[in-house]
Amino acid sequence: MKSNRLKSIWAVFAGLLVIIMLSVGFDTVLKVMDILPWDHLFVSTELILFVLFYRAVFSLAGCYLTAKLAPQNPMKHAIILGIIGTILSAVGAVVAALLGPVWYAWTLAAIAIPIAWLGGKLYEKKHAASGSEYIIKQ
Repeated sequence: MKSNRLKSIWAVFAGLLVIIMLSVGFDTVLKVMDILPWDHLFVSTELILFVLFYRAVFSLAGCYLTAKLAPQNPMKHAIILGIIGTILSAVGAVVAALLGPVWYAWTLAAIAIPIAWLGGKLYEKKHAASGSEYIIKQ
């Protein structure tokens, strides 16, 4: 039982780590290339939508990884990561409210759980189609 609990914690942490590393890494690349400013996000709407897009893709990848690493209930693990993402995004929206358009950070918070669900669903669908066995308790 303790082993599964540690595996569950690792699954969620690994997904979160992937999301953070990919997001911060790609942000840094765009800043070094002078596409994004270093100290704020008051840029064109198109650029903000691009940032939202790649963060959504990275979040999807992290949630898929979490579902894959989960010892059981892959969707539950992905949704837990989505809840954590919603909370972190909401805190970021409040703390960094003056660093960019308010809708940007709240959009990240709003899409976290749907993206987590999609990541978990993609994992379930892939593994159901391939005949792989995994435990889903609902």
